[in-house]
Amino acid sequence: MKKYIPFLEWISKYNSSLLKRDAIAGITVGVVLIPQGIAYAMIAGLPPIYGLYTALIPQIVYVFLGTAPRVAVGPVAMDSLLVAAGIASISVVGTDHIVAVALLLAFTVGIIQVLLGALKLGFIVNFLSRPVISGFTSAAAIIIGINQFKNLLGIPIPRSNQVHEIVLNLFLLISDVNWQTFGIGAGAIGLIFIFKRIHKSIPSPLIVVVLGILLLKFFGGTFNEVAIIKDIPSGLPAFQLPGISFEHISEILPIALTIAMIGFLETVSIGKSMETNEDIVQVNPNQELIAIGFGNVLGSMFGSYPATASFSRSAVNKDAGAKTGFAAFFSVAVVVSVLLFLTPVFYYLPKTILAAIIIVSVLKLIDYKEASRLWKINKIDFWMLLVTFLGTLFFGIKEGIGVGVGLSLVMVIFRTSKPHIAVLGRIPNTAFFRNINRFDDVEVHEEVLILRFDSHLYFANTNYFREQLDVLSKEKGEKLKLIIIDGECINGLDSTGAGMWNERIDFYASQGIKIYFTNVKGPVRDAMTKAGIIEKIGIENCFMSNQGALTFYETGSRDSQTNLSSYIQQSNG
Repeated sequence: MKKYIPFLEWISKYNSSLLKRDAIAGITVGVVLIPQGIAYAMIAGLPPIYGLYTALIPQIVYVFLGTAPRVAVGPVAMDSLLVAAGIASISVVGTDHIVAVALLLAFTVGIIQVLLGALKLGFIVNFLSRPVISGFTSAAAIIIGINQFKNLLGIPIPRSNQVHEIVLNLFLLISDVNWQTFGIGAGAIGLIFIFKRIHKSIPSPLIVVVLGILLLKFFGGTFNEVAIIKDIPSGLPAFQLPGISFEHISEILPIALTIAMIGFLETVSIGKSMETNEDIVQVNPNQELIAIGFGNVLGSMFGSYPATASFSRSAVNKDAGAKTGFAAFFSVAVVVSVLLFLTPVFYYLPKTILAAIIIVSVLKLIDYKEASRLWKINKIDFWMLLVTFLGTLFFGIKEGIGVGVGLSLVMVIFRTSKPHIAVLGRIPNTAFFRNINRFDDVEVHEEVLILRFDSHLYFANTNYFREQLDVLSKEKGEKLKLIIIDGECINGLDSTGAGMWNERIDFYASQGIKIYFTNVKGPVRDAMTKAGIIEKIGIENCFMSNQGALTFYETGSRDSQTNLSSYIQQSNG
């Protein structure tokens, strides 16, 4: 049971000293969560109250099912922007319909995540490469931030996921800037940076929210042009099943898949980065999918839009001393207290303050350092990042992530279809063999070609292997009598690769050229046995080392591996 409910693993070892630390951390996170939740709901295009609802059920579910003790789950900027993109993809009008689509999106995201976790398909997220994620996240952060200029400047800029449209509208409307609104927003940004410079643990978003409320409450007559939040409903969310429309599900499915993958990746990344040897439960990616998935499914029934782990709040949680997931209960208690008793307090909260909080929050998502690093170490990865960044910035969120995923898959295929191949020579007076193009003064036998293929051999790269083998064989010329295939780096062999090997063995045999195999791993040896390759070349032509194969060719002696013959012959085939 503990395998499926990690909560049972650590709660039995819980004690009062842990409770004190978790309480302090949980309350601290809850205080930060209030202004963030309201602000992120605005990004999603939802009423502010839904940001607080999203901080309830997903957090509670994660405590029981999650495996990362310091991860803080709830509304985040990235998912909020993706929710806005999902809502925009469906032609709905009216707050109730927009909310219905957001809740349906949370339900769909949750189902996808639970299914992926139950089927142990968490590895799929590996197809989103780091450069692609960095490019997408940086562009999305810019879009999130620039969309907030509407509230920061007090001008009616239409929401858009394409940066050039926002900039054009901003340029056309710049003369209509409300200077009262901008002054308050700019002041809030300045204060947040000042407080962060003094100490990172200072809850600067909460401080500027309080100052903004006090300013508008007592000096509202002076700042009568500044837009405020006004009424936020009190009370806890009621249970209500999302309205399931298969037509709408099909329309939001691409965004749902994106949110599911990005949310999972964020959660696992944060959890892994904060993992310690003292943790009773270690981060399990597939269990994380199930945890955040069930949180979204159940949360959608209580007013929650898609939730995932938050970088900023998880950092606050860790810095405040959280030791277990129990800290989340205290965060939830803070949110519940606000929902029951304090929502009227936020009536005078200026929207420009929330815009300031959002802009500062997303600045750290712009990962220019990664772009600089990739330019220095890997130009291909840099161009992947740049294309994804520009695609997201100028064509939209869905299009950008689509370009990114496509690029990731293309690069996987490209890199595995033409992997590294090395021709090996022996370092003098040793049994070590190295790439003749990287090491000077290695010994190369004029009658022997030793070839190392640094990849899984499968249908996508079989032709490349054969072409390179033939080219290198021709370069050796008529003196070539033996080809040694070093299988040290070949981790797998499919039927296409096995068929190619069978065909090449026959081809070279007809020219009087033998083929030996060395350093072949168990799974590859099993595949070779099943494909009849071992029987064709003879087990006596399989060796534990290149030196053993070369010695046998030169002298006919097997003394170097006499005691290893039984290991060579072992197979599951």
